[in-house]
Amino acid sequence: MKVLALLGSTRENGNSEFLARKIVESTEHTLVQLSEMHIEPIIDKRHAAGGFSPVKDDYEQLIQHMLSHDVFLFATPLYWYGMSGPMKDFFDRWSQYLRDERFNLKEELAKKKAYVVITGGSSAKVKGLPLVQQFQYIFEFVGMEFADYIIGSGVKPGEVKEDTLALAKAEQWNILFSK
Repeated sequence: MKVLALLGSTRENGNSEFLARKIVESTEHTLVQLSEMHIEPIIDKRHAAGGFSPVKDDYEQLIQHMLSHDVFLFATPLYWYGMSGPMKDFFDRWSQYLRDERFNLKEELAKKKAYVVITGGSSAKVKGLPLVQQFQYIFEFVGMEFADYIIGSGVKPGEVKEDTLALAKAEQWNILFSK
């Protein structure tokens, strides 16, 4: 099982990255820090006469990663009760690539499984639930299986290490991904 871990935080060594790294350690995986990728924001041309224009950035590299992995692990901090900006830009660009006939992206995504890691501060396990639902709707739209999620508690880097429930679930996923 090949895992593509997409890290959405703009902070290096943050809590969501910590959990994601725990989950994929000793597995066959690719780790992508979205904030280090050049991903242009979407210019919505879904209804324009010529459709989307080609964009010169790193997004097609991400598409190739997506096509060559079986499982996606989306890890994001809870930013203003939603996903981080880099993660949102990543998903917004699906509007373009779902229409790109070179990739058959929707058909390919339907063959994948998705897991989500969210970390945040005060009451994250409750306040993060609308974001879990947003991910669910995204995956439902493309027919991708939404296998599971973790919401970890932690604001300052390393605080999630105190969340024993999130750590235990991360260990379970690691065992699952190692098979």
